Amino acid sequence: MDGVIDQGAHPVDAPLHTFEARAVLLDIEGTISPIRFVRDVLFGYSRTHLARFIAARRGDPVVAAILEQVSLLAGGGDPVAALEAWQARDEKAPPLKKIQGLIWNEGYRSGAFRSPIFADALAALRRWKAAGLPLYIYSSGSVQAQLQFFEFNEAGDLRALFSGHYDTDIGPKIEAASYMRIASQIGVPSQSVVFLSDNPAELEAASAVGFKVVHVVKDAAAPAPQFPEITDFEQVDVSLG
Repeated sequence: MDGVIDQGAHPVDAPLHTFEARAVLLDIEGTISPIRFVRDVLFGYSRTHLARFIAARRGDPVVAAILEQVSLLAGGGDPVAALEAWQARDEKAPPLKKIQGLIWNEGYRSGAFRSPIFADALAALRRWKAAGLPLYIYSSGSVQAQLQFFEFNEAGDLRALFSGHYDTDIGPKIEAASYMRIASQIGVPSQSVVFLSDNPAELEAASAVGFKVVHVVKDAAAPAPQFPEITDFEQVDVSLG
């Protein structure tokens, strides 16, 4: 399939995990797309362009509001320096994620890069969508960055696949309460949501409030035997129920 990452032949004898659900929630980085794209391409671009971008747009009310939030969280001082320090440590600070989303929007629209998606993940998303399952994204990247990821994808504009997006404005990804808020906003019981992620700490938080969880082991993800595990999305079957 053009524009997507095929990691080789699909497993034949792999176990199949089956679930009934009323919604599917997915992480992005390391789950449906390679970690290296975010780590090397997106983060590399924002590191290179952060100071220039802010200098050129300090008068923009959106950017000004982000910088004010940075100053509050960082206890004063230079907000650009704080953002650069957070980025170097890969902090999940919401204002950093928002400014990164604005910078990445510039890169996407200039044609500097396109986002990749695993072929097996894309096939599963299309299969579940066709079966009537609402699909949602929960990522530490801002909602704006998520929408850009799917709009400017190598496989084409994929935004129509999803019914909603969540970022850390709803809460940290390793806190159980965040998943309860998502289930409440989706409007389904937590037991009726399947969540797929490469991060065991996120799966632990989601399962604590009743989510069905699947550990996606791609890239450098280490196994977590306490959770159902897949290396290929053909190993999981979710049906509407």
